[in-house]
Parts: sequence; C-alpha cells; structure tokens
Amino acid sequence: MGLEAGLLDTISSPEDLRRVPADRLDDLAGEIREFLVDSVSRTGGHLGPNLGVVELTIAIHRVFESPTDSIVFDTGHQSYVHKLLTGRHDFSLLKKQGGLSGYPSRAESEHDIVESSHASSSLSWAEGIAKARVLSGEPHRHTVAVIGDGALTGGMSWEAINNIAVERELPLVIVVNDNERSYAPTIGGLADHLAALRTTRKYEQMLDWGKTTLKGTPVVGDLVYETLHGVKRGIKDIVYPQQGMFEDLGIKYVGPVDGHDEAAVEQALRRARAYGAPCIVHVITEKGRGYQPALDDQADHMHGIGKINPETGLPFEVAGRIWTDEFSDEMVRLGEERPDLVAITAAMMIPVGLDKFAEVYPQRVIDVGIAEQHAVTMASGLAYGGMHPVVAVYATFLNRAFDQMLMDAGLHHAGVTFVLDRAGVTGSDGASHNGMWDMSICSIVPGLRLAAPRDGEQVKTQLREAVSVADAPTVIRFPKGDVAEPLTAVRTDGALDVLHDATDPQVLIVGVGSMCPTALQVAEKLEAQGHPTLVVDPRWVLPVSEDVVRLARTAQHVVVIEDNLVSSGIGAAVTHALGAADVPARVHTFGIPKEYLEHASRGQVLEAIGLTPDVIGTQLIARLSAHE
Repeated sequence: MGLEAGLLDTISSPEDLRRVPADRLDDLAGEIREFLVDSVSRTGGHLGPNLGVVELTIAIHRVFESPTDSIVFDTGHQSYVHKLLTGRHDFSLLKKQGGLSGYPSRAESEHDIVESSHASSSLSWAEGIAKARVLSGEPHRHTVAVIGDGALTGGMSWEAINNIAVERELPLVIVVNDNERSYAPTIGGLADHLAALRTTRKYEQMLDWGKTTLKGTPVVGDLVYETLHGVKRGIKDIVYPQQGMFEDLGIKYVGPVDGHDEAAVEQALRRARAYGAPCIVHVITEKGRGYQPALDDQADHMHGIGKINPETGLPFEVAGRIWTDEFSDEMVRLGEERPDLVAITAAMMIPVGLDKFAEVYPQRVIDVGIAEQHAVTMASGLAYGGMHPVVAVYATFLNRAFDQMLMDAGLHHAGVTFVLDRAGVTGSDGASHNGMWDMSICSIVPGLRLAAPRDGEQVKTQLREAVSVADAPTVIRFPKGDVAEPLTAVRTDGALDVLHDATDPQVLIVGVGSMCPTALQVAEKLEAQGHPTLVVDPRWVLPVSEDVVRLARTAQHVVVIEDNLVSSGIGAAVTHALGAADVPARVHTFGIPKEYLEHASRGQVLEAIGLTPDVIGTQLIARLSAHE
C-alpha cells in the first residue's frame, strides 16, 4: 500500500496544521489513517487506539498551541497522531532501537511531556502543570489532559478530579476520550455513567434551540429562556440523573461530542478553552475507526498488533505458544478442581490470559477496571471470606499496588496469588513497561513467597503450588514472548532443581526463572576454562532457600543471574542470606542496572546491559582468575 504525497507531508508542526483550510481536514484525517495502517502494519504497535483519535488530535492541535499550551496523554499509546502533527513522520523503526518510541518521549520532541505509560496519571500531571502556570504568572498557557474512559476507572483519576473541582480559575481542559474501551470494553459504574451521558444529545440540542429561538422572541423571550435554563438541572436529575455528576463536583461539562466531527470537537474545545476554569469535554470516538479489520476485531479492535497484512489485517506469521498460554490453560484446569478459585484482572482480561477462564467460569472472574490497588485489597477480602484469589497483572503494574500488597495482603497473611506477566525486560514498550522491579518490591514483604518458573511446565507446576498456600501472599512471575523450551533437571537437591551437575564445584550458579538457559551457557564457558560449576534453579526464589545456603558452603563463588534490578533483587537477597549464615563464598550478582532502559528488542536491551552469556562468562572468568 504505497502513499502519495499529500496534506500530511506539508505538516511539520502544529502551526502548519492550523493553516490547513477547514474544508480539507477530512482529507487530512483520511491520509493520517492510511499512513497509520500502512506504517504500523509494517512495525507493529498500537493501531486501534490511534485510528480512533485522528479528528480529536487534529482539533486539539488547532485549538491549543503546543508547546506553549501543554498536552498530556494518559497512557500515551494514543499519541501516534500527535507525533505526526508535531513533525515526526518516520515510523519505519517505531518501537525499535533508534526509532520512535511507542509513547510520548521528551527526547523526541518539546511537544511531549509524560513518558510513563501507566494509566490514570494524566489528570494529576495536568493539574500540577496548570497550577504551575498560574503561580508563574502565565494563566494564558492552557493544559489539556486527554484521558480515556478506561483510565477514568483508576482511583488516581478521581483523587485528581476531587482536587481539580475546587480550582476555580485553573486553565485546564480535560478531554474524556470515550470509546467504551481500555483494552477491551470498559466496565463498571463509570462506564454505565458515560453510557447514560451518550443518550442526552437531544436534550442539549433542545437547550441550544431555546437559546437561539426563545431569546429572540420580543418581551418574554429572555424570561422564558432563563426559566427553561433554570430548570435544566432539575430536568437532568429526573430524566438523566447521572448527567449532573461532573457539574455536582463543580467542573463544567461540555458534551457529548461526536469525536469524528472535527468541527464539532473544535467548537467544544474552544468553548472549554474560553471558560476560564477546569472544564470536561466528553468526546465519543470509535476505536479502530476507518479500518474494517480493526472494527471487526471484537476482542480489542486491534489495540496492539504485530506485523500484519494491511489489506486483510491478518498477521504474517502464526504466533507461537507464549508464557501466558501456559498460565491460561492451567487456570482453567485449576478452576475445575478448585471451586474457591477466583480470578481478578485490572482491565486486561485477554492480555494476561484470563479470557479462557472467564468463558468457563464467568461468575468467578472479576474485572476491576484500571484499579490495581482496589484489586489487591479486594483480593485480601476474598481470601478472608474463604476464596483463593489469583490477581493477574503485568509485572510493572504491580508497582501501583505495592502498599496494598504490603499492608493488606502481607500483613493479614492473605492467601492471594499474584501472577505477574511481562516480568523482566520486555524491550520495545520502553522504560515504563519493563518488569524489572517486581522481585525487588516483593522481597521486602514479610512472609511473601515468590516463584520464577524457568519454562512452561514450571509455570503450571508452580501455579499449583502457589494456590495451595493459604496463609501468605504468593507470586509467580514470567516474561513476555514465546515460552522457553522445557529444561529438565538432572536431579533434585532438597527444594532445588539441579540443571547442571559438578563434583566439588568451584562455582555455584543460581539461575532465576527465564535466565536459567543463560546460566547454563555461562557454566559451559566456565567449565571450558577449568572451573567446575554447579547450576541450580531454586524455583521458589523468595525467601532464599536454606538449600541454596547449604550448597553455597561447598563452593568458593556463588553467581546469581536474574532479569530484575540487580541492586535489590534475588542476588542481593542471596548475598544477605549467605552473610547472615557466615558463608565465606564470594557472591557475584548479574541483573538489570538501576536505570531506565531505552526501547529496543529484548535481545538488544540484554546486550546493552551486559546480561548475556558471553559478557557474564567473560567477566566471571576474569574475576575467578584474579581470585586464584
């Protein structure tokens, strides 16, 4: 699908966009959608969300003047159109090393502000920015927060709204991009509320007619209109009681607006901009707009895709079996055996693999929306009530619910199992999606037990072991991508699986989860240099097994290899355990450095941080030689 030069090629900044005649904007929107389908189908990325915000993003950049005005995108995966309109047209390396980030990036453009892709934070960011403008004597500089109806299910959004509501002169516009979805359809009370708001257009149109027609009537026109306007809230409270929610909070509400009518969106945004106080603009959009394969995808309207055929929307390669599939299938089997098993997800039923469980046991699945904190505390309540909840989230999203894990699940000895998908280096989604902190934060929860399966068979086995624990939180974590080939233990030693044996080992290597294949390759390099090496998989890496301590007494060197923050991960825990037991072996830890990692493939990231067999082996050989 080749693209000819057109309007989009003439736009390198929002200033260029504002010079485009209004009657050509539909043509521009069409070009942008064609560009997105053509480009993202080659690289993979977030297609559906961006197809849905084309007219909305055009209108925002025509009404507001970035970067003088600040635009904050919640989660940021819907920022591709924003990138195009701010001069970034080379999508050939999207989400790849050296190319554009899949999210806003300050390194790319002065128009980008918030890089984190964790949901529900935009309103807090926006209030802070807007407040700073006022305090700095620049109230003419507006701040726009673009937040989806899915992200509004997060409690942080409502904490922000509660504070924004008391700001009477804050130059802040909140755009609610309502497509009835986050990844999948948005659920919960807020979703029902927004659905009700979508039905009120005729009532608003009647009021507009009253303003233009009744006020023009001699003598009594103004009086009749003011009377009608005065009962506006009363009519809403009777007919559409939900509509008044935002105004009850003290925030002006404009909408609902057809998000694909660019002129209507512009008009609404200009009204909000001129209001002089916080204002919500409710825009209804269609995820996947303009691309039939996306609209036909009922699961998530092609929220995130790999490389596809743009003509058909079908992937070029059939996806292999991934780690998530192992968890998904075992949950279904466990559900039949354990009627007390309940699955919880935070708006990610399909990505974390709970969709199969939901099909078989719909009454035992709870989707809380983007509300990880609530998920964990509710799970603690379920455990108290006699159920065994399994909370499945991405590893990086567990960060948001750490206090609840510590004080609700941990303190109360709740039998809750956490399943952390996308643990370790995920790569292409960038810094905020790498699951590199989970073992660090879990390590400080008293009583918590954490397993890192090395392959798909261990995912299933260790999940069963985890849900059998009723008196403490348990955690299972595994990476993104194709599942590893099974690694069969040569023997067991206590609670440990021995993956490579040695008599009188000089070196004990502790492989953590998906890093076990790396550990085996490092062992080969060490033994080739005359260093007998024993490789073990502890399986349950927290707390540190007494069997690891025991075996460490037989070696001169202990090596821990993990895909977690090295300064406070499993290596640090092993170092502490050996020190407390007066084990004299020298400990060498290899993991992820304390820095935010640039987007690239998983392999490229591991290479960049030196977490590969060649680099680890070379460093260890040098250290062992120096120690002899």
